[in-house]
Amino acid sequence: MLLLTLLTVGSLAFAQDNLINSLKSNQSENPDFKFTTLKEVGRTSVKDQGSSGTCWSYSGNSFIESEMIRMGKPVVDLAEIFTARNVYRDKAKRYVLFGGALEWGDGGELHDVINMYRKYGAVPQQVYSGLALGQTRNNFGEMQAVIKSMLDTYVKNPQGKLSPNWLENVDNVIDSYLGQAPKEFTYKGKRYTPQTFAKEVVGINPDDYVELTSYKDYPYYQRFVTPVPDNWSHDSMWNVPMADLTKIIDNAVDKGYSVGWATDVSEPYFSYKNGVAYVPDIDLNHIDAEVKASLFKGSRPDKKITEDMRQEALNNLTTTDDHGMQIVGLAKDQTGKEYYMVKNSWGLTNDFQGYLYVTKPYVQYKTTGILVHKNAIPKDIINKMKPKTGIGI
Repeated sequence: MLLLTLLTVGSLAFAQDNLINSLKSNQSENPDFKFTTLKEVGRTSVKDQGSSGTCWSYSGNSFIESEMIRMGKPVVDLAEIFTARNVYRDKAKRYVLFGGALEWGDGGELHDVINMYRKYGAVPQQVYSGLALGQTRNNFGEMQAVIKSMLDTYVKNPQGKLSPNWLENVDNVIDSYLGQAPKEFTYKGKRYTPQTFAKEVVGINPDDYVELTSYKDYPYYQRFVTPVPDNWSHDSMWNVPMADLTKIIDNAVDKGYSVGWATDVSEPYFSYKNGVAYVPDIDLNHIDAEVKASLFKGSRPDKKITEDMRQEALNNLTTTDDHGMQIVGLAKDQTGKEYYMVKNSWGLTNDFQGYLYVTKPYVQYKTTGILVHKNAIPKDIINKMKPKTGIGI
C-alpha cells in the first residue's frame, strides 16, 4: 500500500526506495531501548519486498502463514508475487472499465490477499518467485509504466470498441516481466493446482477474516468503502471506534492470532532504523531537526490520542495509507511501557533484524486498517456488529 499517488508514473520504479530513504533521518544515535517479550504468536521469517510496493502482499501472506502455524499446519513460504500478479490483472480490467479513474501501480490492501486467495488460490515461493529476466529482487517500475501506457490507450478506445484480446495482451506483458504463473505444480511429491494447494495445504477459510478501520465521520459498527487510493477494488471495512482497534489487537495477540496492519509510516516519530514508533507528547506540527534527532534516544511518554485527532489527520491527509506490516506480539521496554511487536518486509536491515516496536497510541493514531480472524474479535464488539446485517460476520 505504497501511496503511489505521491509519485509520477516515471518514478514508479523508485516508489518503495523513496519511502525507505525518506525515513533514514528518523533515528537517534545510541538509542536506549531494551524490550522484553510479553506475548508472541507463530510467524515465518522476515522477507524483503525489494524495490516494489507490495508490502500489502508480503504482510498479508505472512498473516496467512501465521494462520497455518496457529492451525498446526507445516510452515509454507507462500509466493507473495503470485498474489500481486493476480491483483495486477484484476486491477487492469477495473482500471479500463472505470475509464482510468482508478489508482494504478504496485499498491494494494490487505483484503486483496484474501480476495486473490479465494479467487486464484495460492502457491509456494519455490514454485513462483516472480523474478524473471535475471532479477534477484523485486523491481516492477518498468513493468508498471508499460502496463499503464497500454491501459491508458485502451481507456481512450481509439477504435470505438476494444479488441477481444486486450486483457490477454496485458497478461502477456505481466508474464514477460514476472514469468507465467503455474497452472499446475509439484510440491513434496504431489501434484497441485493453485486452487487445490490452497484448499489441501494452506487450508484457511477466506470467509473467516474481517477487515476493520476507524473513521469518526462514518457510522460505527457498520461497513463502508474506505476512501484510500489503494482500495482499487472498492472493498468495504467494518468501522469501529478508535479504542476498539487496540482492544481487538490485544485480544487477538492474547489468543494467539496475528494481525495484518495497514498504517502510515511517513512520520518523524516512526524510526525504521531504530525499530521504534510512538507519538511524542509535543507539538507534532513543529518538530525541528534538533528535536527530531533526540526522539529515539530512549523511552518517552506518548501523546494521548483522541478520535478527533485521528479523524483530522485522515481528513487532512497527514495520515496516509502507505505501508502494510504484521503485528505478531506484545512487548514492554525497560520502563514498563507496552509496544506491539511488528514484523516488516524490508529485510534484516534495522536494529531489531526486521522487527519494530510500536506503541498503542501510534496504532490508534495512524492505523488505516487491520485484518484479523473473526474469532479474534472480542464478543462485545461482535455483538455490536451483528445487528447491522442481521447475519453477523
